[in-house]
Amino acid sequence: MYHYIQDKNYLKCLKRTCSDIVNQLVQSINNDSVMTVKACLVGSGAKNLIIQNANNPIDLDYNIIIIDTKSININNGREIKEYIRKQFNKVLRKNGWNDCHDSTSALTTGQMVFKHGNKTAFSIDLAITCEYNNCWHRLIHEKTGFVNFDRYYWNEVPNSRQLEEKVYAIKSSHLWNEVRYIYRDKKNLYLHRNDSTHPSFIVYIETVNQIYDNYF
Repeated sequence: MYHYIQDKNYLKCLKRTCSDIVNQLVQSINNDSVMTVKACLVGSGAKNLIIQNANNPIDLDYNIIIIDTKSININNGREIKEYIRKQFNKVLRKNGWNDCHDSTSALTTGQMVFKHGNKTAFSIDLAITCEYNNCWHRLIHEKTGFVNFDRYYWNEVPNSRQLEEKVYAIKSSHLWNEVRYIYRDKKNLYLHRNDSTHPSFIVYIETVNQIYDNYF
């Protein structure tokens, strides 16, 4: 079952280490002439939504958000993901990590463990996203078994319209603890159902919408 992590020192080191890696990636990309991006921890670290399933390893989920593409067509998903993957691997190697794995909806690192303190393994899941018409879209890599025939496309995240405005309204009304409770319960519900189609970002959006609809 999912629970919120209570080890504050571990959380601090976890967020600092992983965010430093992702920030290095953002700087590397933005210093190039290909695209402009920013990144955020899903739900943002300040919103305290990092949970763990029993004693299993922790996946820290980040969105890398494409703000502008300079020399790549935004619809060329293959080129976008390959460029970000190669930049990510350069940063990972520089920091002593292994290369990432290209999954359907994210770039996933191998598991790491801190040398001191809490020995819970952790990894980074990096989804490539963009915002269009006030809705969030995620880059999907549909694999066929034959690389040249793989399909890349932008998939609109359901019910993601005006997400940040809803978050602002919820926080301004001091309702964030309800988000925390429902987010955890939803993660446990999908775990119980063995449902792998609801990654953290999707569950986060569902939770925000539920609280927003209940109160506003």
